[in-house]
Amino acid sequence: MIASKRLGADRIILLGSNPERIALGQEFGATDVVRERGEEAVERVRELTEHGAHSVLECVGLEQAVETALAIAPPGGAIGRVGVPEHDTTADRCRVLEERVDGRRPGARRAPYIEELLPDVLEGRIEPGRVFDRTGSIEDVPDGYRAMNDREVLKFQIKP
Repeated sequence: MIASKRLGADRIILLGSNPERIALGQEFGATDVVRERGEEAVERVRELTEHGAHSVLECVGLEQAVETALAIAPPGGAIGRVGVPEHDTTADRCRVLEERVDGRRPGARRAPYIEELLPDVLEGRIEPGRVFDRTGSIEDVPDGYRAMNDREVLKFQIKP
């Protein structure tokens, strides 16, 4: 959302129901919030956009989130995927549709906008790290994932 706003997106639609994530998303630039799920979410996004979202970013990895992203993007729309697939069938679904889904790791060399955004991060004008609200060591990772799953934290960050 930060990058979308910074790069000039007119409308940024956040799909979710977690109050803390919604609040942070709105601070980061979300212009609309869709709390519905599944087909209701798809219909609501279509109401907001008339044709579907030109670009969709799937950040959850759950099968329903992948299906929703695919339904929201119209023909010719772009879907990026940064969530880790929930299980093999989700990953398979993404591979079948890979002409519409870009789930590759967005390395700095591939991201043409990195030169524009990185100075903003380094100089503190944007703070994407605010999404991390708990840190721990590698040994704490299972508890960190449990805490994210139980909605006790937004994102867990591993520190050496």
